[in-house]
Amino acid sequence: MENQSKFIPINNWPEEDRPREKLLKDGEHNLSDSELLAIILGTGSKGASAMDLSRKILREFKTFRQIGRADTAQWKVFKGLGGAKLARIRSAVEIGRRYNEEKIKENRRKISAAKDVAGMLMPRMQDLKREVFKTVLLNSENIVLDVIETEEGTVNQADPIIREILRKALERSASAMICVHNHPSGNPAPSPEDKEFTKTLILAGKILLVECLDHIIIGGGKYFSFCDEGLL
Repeated sequence: MENQSKFIPINNWPEEDRPREKLLKDGEHNLSDSELLAIILGTGSKGASAMDLSRKILREFKTFRQIGRADTAQWKVFKGLGGAKLARIRSAVEIGRRYNEEKIKENRRKISAAKDVAGMLMPRMQDLKREVFKTVLLNSENIVLDVIETEEGTVNQADPIIREILRKALERSASAMICVHNHPSGNPAPSPEDKEFTKTLILAGKILLVECLDHIIIGGGKYFSFCDEGLL
C-alpha cells in the first residue's frame, strides 16, 4: 500500500499542468487528445482524475472516430462514467462532424465526381446507427449551395422524402442535386427499394427542372455511386 502512487485531483495540480488552464493560456491546438477529452469530462471518478479517465477511454477506443462509433454497452466498462459525461462526449464528437459539414458549405466546393461527395460526407455518415438521407444541392456550375438532411424516413417511404428534397431544391434555386444516404449495416450495395427510389426521384426532378446527378450510398467506409455504375 505504501508504494502506491497517491491520487491527486486535477485542482491540486500545478496550474500550468491543468488541461483547462493550458487551453486558455496556450490554445486548444497545443493540448493532447487525453487533455481535450478530460476537459469535456469535467470531473473524474472516485480515486481517478478526469485525466486518468480520459486516458483509459483513449486506450480502449484509440481514436475519436472510434469513440463516436461506440454504442452504449461499450461504455459500461468505465467506472464513474455516467450519463451526463457520456452525453458530453457524444455531443462533442457530433459537433466535430457538423463543423466539417459547415466548412463544406462555406467553401462553396465544386463537385466533379462521386468521390468528391463521398469524401465530404463519409466522415459523418459512415458510422451512423440509423439511416440518414442527405441531399447536396448544386448550382448550374456544380458548386455546392447547401447540404440538407431529410428526416421524414428512409427510401422505403419515398414519397415524403422526394417532396421534401424538391421543395428545398426549389427554395435554394438549385439546378441539380446529388442524393446520399447510409446503410448502417455497412454494405453500400443498393437494395431494390434504393433503385426504385432513384428512378422516381430522377423523374420528379426532370418535371421541376432539377437534375439528379447521382445517388450515393455510404456504408462501412465505402460508397456506391449510381452514376459511376451506369445506373442513372
